[in-house]
Amino acid sequence: MQVADIHPSKPTTLSIVVPCFNEEAVLHATWDRLADLLRRLVAAQKISADSEIVFVDDGSSDATWRLIQTLISQGHPVSGIKLSRNCGHQNALLAGLSEARGDAVVTIDADLQDDESSIEQMVDAFHGGCEVVYGVRRHRHTDTWFKRGTARAFYRLMEWLGVRTVPDHADYRLLSRRAIEQLMQFDEVNLFLRGVVPLLGLRSSIVRYDRKARTAGESKYPLRKMLEFAIDGITSFSTSPLRSITVAGMLLSVGCLLTAGWAVFVRFTSPDAVPGWTSTILPIFLLGGVQLFCFGVIGEYVGKIYMESKRRPRFFIEQSDSAHAGGSSAIRGNATHATSATMPHRAYRQAISSAAAVSYRATSPLDRAAAVRRSRSRASDRAAGVRTRHGRTPS
Repeated sequence: MQVADIHPSKPTTLSIVVPCFNEEAVLHATWDRLADLLRRLVAAQKISADSEIVFVDDGSSDATWRLIQTLISQGHPVSGIKLSRNCGHQNALLAGLSEARGDAVVTIDADLQDDESSIEQMVDAFHGGCEVVYGVRRHRHTDTWFKRGTARAFYRLMEWLGVRTVPDHADYRLLSRRAIEQLMQFDEVNLFLRGVVPLLGLRSSIVRYDRKARTAGESKYPLRKMLEFAIDGITSFSTSPLRSITVAGMLLSVGCLLTAGWAVFVRFTSPDAVPGWTSTILPIFLLGGVQLFCFGVIGEYVGKIYMESKRRPRFFIEQSDSAHAGGSSAIRGNATHATSATMPHRAYRQAISSAAAVSYRATSPLDRAAAVRRSRSRASDRAAGVRTRHGRTPS
């Protein structure tokens, strides 16, 4: 595919997906900064005035969803997705990606510790032909020494296990429309996006930025969640721990034989040896520890098989809302009103939502992709019909 096919001559529609979990303390500041960014990019003619911000409420228990609805009711270029419960950061990102309508979609956390001004460089790289643009931290000075050390250890471990990741990259990235369509073909429940996105194999680049300290609220990734996230990443992409069990078993078996030989030697050469202690205690502790370790690692993979075999949906959208699609005064700089010009877009969005529902009922990734293509084709035809009825010639 040529670059011209990926990036048409029309202005790029940008969607910024922001997962939120109990973020009422920072949401207004987040909106203000992202809206300013959209205005600058529109003024520079780098993105379309129809660009949007998609807030995903991941089962918040505070006023996060009410604040999102307030922004929508004020006519801002905002879409809101409310998940029925807390489904986790990765699934909230997927929900936002599945609903975003942009030609390019950026995902960023609500605390904006990741520098939002780097989105402009991501858009430039997208216009240059890259379909995946990773935001990578220059340093981790704002993290504690413990978090810095464990993060480095995690990325080194993933590299040693043969898992392709981008070090010091979280989930701050830009994806093209084609990248998102390919990403949605991954049907696994335990989806580790930092490992899956590099598997797409599309042209990519890196934008480096300085990570800032959180201005309000608290981190949603305590130690327990970080450990769970690391275990999911390792067991979702590598079978090396299973192979290491075989190697460890062989080494420990050799060690047992050598120890047994030593015990026999002591038994017949030393008058101070206590009869029976070595042959009783050593095998119990050694073999018991090995068995527990092996069962624990195998249990992680059995748990993954169990979750995948159930094929449960990754998330449910309880409510979805958005401002009208004809642009917004917050971006355009003047008042606009919903007219018949917005109707083709509404028809297209309805068909895309239908495609998303069909995609999760399909029996395979190929069926799902075909369903989305058919629904988009019907959406284009429907939108063309609406434009014709309102005195417009389909383009």
